[in-house]
Amino acid sequence: MTDHALRLGVNIDHVATVRNARGGDNPDPVRAALMAQDAGADGITAHLREDRRHIRDADIQALKDAISVPLNFEMAATDEMVDIACEVKPNAACIVPERREEVTTEGGLAVAGREAELAPCFNRIRDAGIRLSLFIEASEAEIHAAASVGADIVELHTGRYCHDAKTRATELVRIAEAAALADSLGLECHAGHGLDYETVAAIAAIPQMHELNIGHFLMGESLFIGLEAAIRRMRRLMDEARSL
Repeated sequence: MTDHALRLGVNIDHVATVRNARGGDNPDPVRAALMAQDAGADGITAHLREDRRHIRDADIQALKDAISVPLNFEMAATDEMVDIACEVKPNAACIVPERREEVTTEGGLAVAGREAELAPCFNRIRDAGIRLSLFIEASEAEIHAAASVGADIVELHTGRYCHDAKTRATELVRIAEAAALADSLGLECHAGHGLDYETVAAIAAIPQMHELNIGHFLMGESLFIGLEAAIRRMRRLMDEARSL
């Protein structure tokens, strides 16, 4: 499963964050998604949170209708979100942990030990023909648990790797070993959270990695150089790392 191109998924949540700060319709997340697609994004990611702090219900359907690349729908493991996913039918539903008070997703979903509890949610998603993706820590236990519940994809949390330079080398080894294990179990391996121009290359170079999902950094960088230029530079860095 290692002979493949590396895809870039662009998360457009924070276009909606800016829109919601003032109300109204601008800036439009759908417009951002279409621009990202034109700039080389291989997929669009959007997280519909319980409190609707950025992406709204109407955004999810509008994105699905507008884009021609796959939609990765980030969501909590709740009946409400599963209902929405089954109605919209995105390419993938990425299950993430969610706490109302957090600023952003703070870690991976705990699947190990909760397989029976989470199974009804996971089964509904898969029965609807949606690829099941689990945003998890790069740990052996969580990867085996993801395989046991029938996940199609694991997305490895890269937050600690990105945010703590002192432990970066150790975290990189942990992520690389987790990617190899996921691949050996037939899971498609993705990664995301906190990746930027400085941290992306080493993750992109992991041969078992299929997709990187990047949002906040690209949206911030686009304020200075434009969304198209920000995405094209990230795409180039990924491609260069993969070709080494």
